[in-house]
Amino acid sequence: MKSRSEAARPSVDVIVATHHRPELLRRTLTAVTSQDYDGPVQVIVVYDQSEPDPHLGTEFPGIEVISNLHRTPGLAGARNTGIEHGESELVAFCDDDDVWAPTKLSRQVAALEAEPEAATCVSGITVLYDDRRIERIPTPETVALRKLARNRGMEAHPSTVVVRRRELVERIGLVDEAIPGSYGEDFDWILRAAAVAPICVVQEALVDVVWGQSLFSQRWATIIEAIDYGLAKHEVLARDPLARARLLGRKSFGLAALGHRREALACAWRTIRSNWRERRAYLAVAVALGLISSDRLMDMAHRRGRGI
Repeated sequence: MKSRSEAARPSVDVIVATHHRPELLRRTLTAVTSQDYDGPVQVIVVYDQSEPDPHLGTEFPGIEVISNLHRTPGLAGARNTGIEHGESELVAFCDDDDVWAPTKLSRQVAALEAEPEAATCVSGITVLYDDRRIERIPTPETVALRKLARNRGMEAHPSTVVVRRRELVERIGLVDEAIPGSYGEDFDWILRAAAVAPICVVQEALVDVVWGQSLFSQRWATIIEAIDYGLAKHEVLARDPLARARLLGRKSFGLAALGHRREALACAWRTIRSNWRERRAYLAVAVALGLISSDRLMDMAHRRGRGI
């Protein structure tokens, strides 16, 4: 029989959106279903644009397997399908190629319980790239709205997010399905979360994140479209010179990677005018002039646990 404190622990829905990566998904689910959290946990696997694996429920008893049939195809729609399907007090996300530490949920739920004014909790990550392991740990300062806008703070990774359902649905809002290709949906969402309430942080690396396997890593045309969307949507991005320069620098790099030399150089100049210290502008110029390849620069960034 559970003690009074155990019975009172908040319930958690864990949303795992997936496409068709069965081996990675099983590794993820093994970690998610092995948590030491002593409250109720419901794992919801959402298949997007692929047929559900009929054996998954047998291998992982108690999980729910559903399909994203009625919302926009893509990661945003799949996550929203999972959110709407569940009904627990808390909602957590995990990408289908990431691995949680056994203490992740217990540490983060405890942090939320200790900070009742917080709506969202994040933790640190360990970036895995080739044979490298790089820890990236956020702080309360790095996940404040202005700092997030300027630096993105990817250590506040979506696979670390635990959020109160009521705040998610009523104040922060669901994942934006209008973002081109769902690219940057996590950044868009965390900006909105930071605008609603301070984000609490467990300053430990509680998630292993495999770097460089993103489905978006080379889809520069979609990335550029999503950057323009974000600048138009978020005043904090458009009005802050450093935040704007970071995004314009990434856009100029994408244009250079696509071989659009003239546009890349023009965008790089706009970036420098906004913030001459923005290094992405100079990387874009180097790629546009053929001094180095975009792939080489991306590899160098990934080895440091970062992106362009």
